[in-house]
Amino acid sequence: MLVNSEQIIEALIETIQMVAFSLLFSTIIGLPLGVLLVVTRKGHLLEQTVVFHILNGIINILRSIPFIILMVAIIPITRAIVNTSIGTAAAVVPLVFYAGPYIARLVENSLLEVDKGVLEAADAMGATPFQTIFRFLIPEALSSLVLTFTIATIGLVGASAMAGAVGGGGIGDLAITYGYQRFDTTTMVITVVILVVLVQGLQSLGNFSSKKIRRR
Repeated sequence: MLVNSEQIIEALIETIQMVAFSLLFSTIIGLPLGVLLVVTRKGHLLEQTVVFHILNGIINILRSIPFIILMVAIIPITRAIVNTSIGTAAAVVPLVFYAGPYIARLVENSLLEVDKGVLEAADAMGATPFQTIFRFLIPEALSSLVLTFTIATIGLVGASAMAGAVGGGGIGDLAITYGYQRFDTTTMVITVVILVVLVQGLQSLGNFSSKKIRRR
């Protein structure tokens, strides 16, 4: 039995849902962590080296685990949260565990690119650490942050495809179930083309948005 257009559309929608929800929850976790990694380091706004080293260690550990292993390792957590270990909803949990630390590290790198003169200017104006972060640091790094989240989104697209290997749904599941297990070359080609177009579209949108922000 060959895959039909309705199945392809359904799989694409599942992939978009997985990526969208995973990006949302990962950002909620990763953005504050990234900011903390910057402001708590030695010589920065809220110097707390103990906090920095703990966060840095945890993020390094989580980032060192391959996604496919992470997905299997946290099955008990996934079941506790969504009452199942298969399907689109179940795939979101490991995707968040995977992307949260990744986004934190990317945010950290973007914020560290901000010129120290900006922080000195904020301090000279009497800005509080909170004001410095949200009125100077993040706005100054906004163009870079857009590219950061573009990279994270593309990473989630790739990870969501891998989630199909263990019944995560979406384009990856379609490619495994029909393209690989049933030797359907046409389906494999279609899924690859869809993923390539999706990634190229996201990258182009991210590049365009970043340039628009930089020109302001």
